[in-house]
Amino acid sequence: MAEGDEKASLLKKFYFTEEENAELVSGVKERTGFPKPENFYRIVVEAINLPIEEAYFWTIDELRYGWSFNKAVKITDINAAAAQSAFFGVSEQRLGLQQDKASQFLKGISEMLKALFQIVRELRIIDERLGYYAHTFNRSRKRKDDEASGSEITLKGIWVDQVEGGVKNAASVYGLSQTVGFTVLPDLFFRVRADDIGLHDVAARDFDEATRRVVDSVDLAIKKLEGFNEKVKEVLSRKLTQYYMWKLRTYRELKTRRLFTIKYLRQHYDTIKLYMGWIKPYLRNIQRLQMAEKLVRKDTADLIVAFEGALVEIEVLTYKDTGSKYKPVILVHMYYRTRPALSYIQEGYQRGPMHTGKFDLILRSYVWTEEQIKNYINMKDEEDMQLLSSINESIKAAMDSLGEEFKAYLREGGEIVEEEKKREEKPSELAETLKGALEPFTSVLSGVKEIVSPLAEGVPRFRKKGGAKKGDDVKDSLEIAALKSELRRAAYQTYKNYKKMHGMMTW
Repeated sequence: MAEGDEKASLLKKFYFTEEENAELVSGVKERTGFPKPENFYRIVVEAINLPIEEAYFWTIDELRYGWSFNKAVKITDINAAAAQSAFFGVSEQRLGLQQDKASQFLKGISEMLKALFQIVRELRIIDERLGYYAHTFNRSRKRKDDEASGSEITLKGIWVDQVEGGVKNAASVYGLSQTVGFTVLPDLFFRVRADDIGLHDVAARDFDEATRRVVDSVDLAIKKLEGFNEKVKEVLSRKLTQYYMWKLRTYRELKTRRLFTIKYLRQHYDTIKLYMGWIKPYLRNIQRLQMAEKLVRKDTADLIVAFEGALVEIEVLTYKDTGSKYKPVILVHMYYRTRPALSYIQEGYQRGPMHTGKFDLILRSYVWTEEQIKNYINMKDEEDMQLLSSINESIKAAMDSLGEEFKAYLREGGEIVEEEKKREEKPSELAETLKGALEPFTSVLSGVKEIVSPLAEGVPRFRKKGGAKKGDDVKDSLEIAALKSELRRAAYQTYKNYKKMHGMMTW
């Protein structure tokens, strides 16, 4: 699709039906990509010794103070410089500093995102282990020997394999089972269970008492065993006591570790958000300092690599906000072709450019509503590359890939996630229920209103004050006509006064 067609489709997307077809070069009309204006005034000036800043601020101040256009929104602010010029070198130095700083923050964010995955994985492992503990501690007393036996066997297996060392350790449960007389030891170890029901609710101050209770329960369970060697029972008592002491202590450690890890996860998440807040100004500066793509294209004849030249494009939307539905709008568009001269600034002894040369000023006037003004701003935003949004989306995609567990951990750590913020803004369930219950009655009343309303229109005392009247369309038309007249006067007088103030021919 050609560039002109892309601009036309973008105008239609944002509900601007007509495109401007202006005579920018004598005798030739071309599509500009702007909505069709009410009035169009243009000045092209080339002044060797006139700084371009003066023309910009004079025009904005004239509209603001001379014609009460109290609102101004900067739409476009881009520049480009010839690659061999001194101004290009200074700009690239400043751009490089911003890019270095942004890359440091991006590297930090990348590393923290990688660590975030590891933290969530660690929490999943902790929750899996705590699930085994919870099954054994929460079993009922009526079926305490059969219920959650799988979780108990799993924990005992972890203790035998990881704590004792399995078969490699001769003093372990499996190691002793290879000794004559202790073959039955693993079966007894995995079968005999102590009474540890409800120990997950034991507070830290009652931990020693809970430990004594479990040890006594182990002794009681071993005394009930009949037909086994006393030496086997002695070793079994020692192994089970060690296991249950390990079980209680590791449960408490895992609970503490889980709480700490969740707090650390939230701190990690908040740090990423803090880095995102810090990096946004650098990304904006990089976007502003970069040479505009549309100004440095190969077919741009106004910029020659070997010359000391620069191009600047500025667009400002000014309008008068008086509280009415329709607002007079003047779009100020300036295109500069300058020769930047670097001069030293006393503060810090830095070099700054002073632009002199040719500028092209165009004033376009419109009568728009607040919605149309927002549509135009959004249309211009869509034309630009959205660096911030792409980075935000990539980080959001990484967060989403962690799943619902990640959001659950954040909620547990006290973080309010985006879904909960939206939920708080929605009506409560009670309000929705009442609305559903009252719907039959409200629908009947609305039906009666539809029948009565046409009849009541003819009765003066039933008419609402400020309601829609047939004269509203006429009133809007008169208001728009008055604003068009005001706009023409403001745009023309600004155009004419600039020429007068700068000694140009006027008529």
